Amino acid sequence: MELLDQIREQARRATEELLAEARLEPGDLFVVGCSSSEIMGQRIGQGSSMEAAAAVCDGILPLLEQHGLFLAAQCCEHLNRALIVERAALPRFAEVVNVVPQPHAGGSFATTVYARMRQPVAVEQVRAGAGLDIGGTLIGMHLRPVAVPVRLSLARIGEAGLLCARTRPKYIGGSRAAYLPGSGR
Repeated sequence: MELLDQIREQARRATEELLAEARLEPGDLFVVGCSSSEIMGQRIGQGSSMEAAAAVCDGILPLLEQHGLFLAAQCCEHLNRALIVERAALPRFAEVVNVVPQPHAGGSFATTVYARMRQPVAVEQVRAGAGLDIGGTLIGMHLRPVAVPVRLSLARIGEAGLLCARTRPKYIGGSRAAYLPGSGR
């Protein structure tokens, strides 16, 4: 299997497995931080690859669309880890910031996603229900408050380490509280 086909398949499989665990609802956000440099065996920020980014996008985006979910593509640290999302995914009064990602200021993945979305906008933060961190991009700041690590059947996409999380509602009220069945998911 060609390297880019392998990357595409790994991204698809990771997304599929995480979606099965996360049990997101249509309209939810799914955050992805992706270092194409790490995927290609380079240090983060040192070997950006539009081709690897496109392969990851090809593996992830169709599954999210099939489930009625919105992708939030995390930019790199040069854009303060802003996110690229579809305008339709935002609450009515969400604050949009003015930036267009580029391969070396935003990252190849965010640049690819921006080009593929119908009405892409950048925002500084979201609260996603689950996400993939491909290559140590630190997506935790964009997840809902109670993140739960999810171990998948694969630990890498290309050469990049893969960390995944889903979220669950907070438990509040202490020992006298009652909780909905299955709400710990």
